[in-house]
Amino acid sequence: MDPVIAQIREELQEQADPEIRKNSRRFFKEEIVCYGLKTSAVHAIAKKYWKEVKTRDKAEIFALCEELYRSGYMEEAFIVSKWAHLLKDRYEPGDLAVFRHWIETSISNWAECDGLCNHAVGDFIEEYPGYIEELKRWTQSENRWMRRAAAVSLIVPAKHGKFLDDAIEIADLLLTDEDDLVQKGYGWLLKEASRQHRDEIFAYVMEHKKTMPRTALRYAIELMPKEMRAEAMKKDW
Repeated sequence: MDPVIAQIREELQEQADPEIRKNSRRFFKEEIVCYGLKTSAVHAIAKKYWKEVKTRDKAEIFALCEELYRSGYMEEAFIVSKWAHLLKDRYEPGDLAVFRHWIETSISNWAECDGLCNHAVGDFIEEYPGYIEELKRWTQSENRWMRRAAAVSLIVPAKHGKFLDDAIEIADLLLTDEDDLVQKGYGWLLKEASRQHRDEIFAYVMEHKKTMPRTALRYAIELMPKEMRAEAMKKDW
């Protein structure tokens, strides 16, 4: 084991809080393995040890990330997400395959999925927008986290008005997905896109409201004025 990994795990154990560990579990349907730290504390540890590893080769940092993922602990997955984001100035086209592998093999809940995809994968797509077609292929995966990742990777760009047509296409591809966490993922994407493109997202929701799951619909319209939300939620008999 790399000494840095050993030091991180020792610090996570020292700061573990049984009460936080117990309370964390109520946010997830699936079983989670965690030490029991607040997210801010995990981020502080990630930044502390980033200072020690940032001068290493990217491949070596990715190997450390793999080692962290292998533990199965959620906080260690969050450290991976933070480090992957901090590497954004060193991204190369092949890195998306690394991220995809992590999502397919190491992600086990929505928080780990969003932690990696909101920032690292989103940063990558902004740097290499041609790879957005890869996200669209993820919508066809049997892995629920891959399908959610297809949507939540565009959350930050969509919030700033980018990739509207692609966001809508991903919503189309996930429209009738039966997994509620995938529905929430693309509904969230539409909600963020509505910050800069409210009329376009409202039109999309109105066009698809008969087939869009109510979970996704509620997320999509959350930021809209009361009268628009009421119109979108109105049942058409």
